[in-house]
Amino acid sequence: MPGHPAGFANRKPPACIQGPMTDDEARWIARAGEGDAVAFRRLVEVHAGALYRVCARITGDKAIAEDAVQEALVNAWRHLKDFDRRAAFSTWLHRIGINAALEQLRRRGRGELALPEGDNEDDPVAAVAESAAGPERHARSAEIRRDVEAELARMSVLERTAFVLRHHEGQSLEDISAVLSLNVGACKQAIFRAVRKLRLALEPLG
Repeated sequence: MPGHPAGFANRKPPACIQGPMTDDEARWIARAGEGDAVAFRRLVEVHAGALYRVCARITGDKAIAEDAVQEALVNAWRHLKDFDRRAAFSTWLHRIGINAALEQLRRRGRGELALPEGDNEDDPVAAVAESAAGPERHARSAEIRRDVEAELARMSVLERTAFVLRHHEGQSLEDISAVLSLNVGACKQAIFRAVRKLRLALEPLG
């Protein structure tokens, strides 16, 4: 696998990162699938920043996230011919990255996906938004963000991953279930528990 560009962790993804595949991206994928390392490097330059961010949110550790990204890019390079273009390339790459992040946690004994207990809720997104709302929200956005990241780090791997995939990545419950090898009900419970913890953490800022 060709080396990745330095500094990808701090790069902002372009606006098209989750949008339709561009003509240039389609050409890079075709060439990379034929073994063109330069074309694959171009793909990495576009997507590695966003890939790092989701791995960092799941692992809660910058070093582990870096390792997960490296592993994901190696796996993507090796299996690029398996990409059938029915999904966006960014979606395919993110799934590889998510699995790599979870595998990195398992290797370190930090990847237990314990099933949560408790109530269920169909769509808790609005509850999180309301708990963080208020006339001073924008002025305190940095404080809110720090509190959210700290609370995510304290969650179980299952809760954190399910929440990140649902509310940061916008994935469907069915896709999350497939990634975590759980049924939809268990995923919904994990997301609900994560939301409830975030609401409690953000209440003082309301």
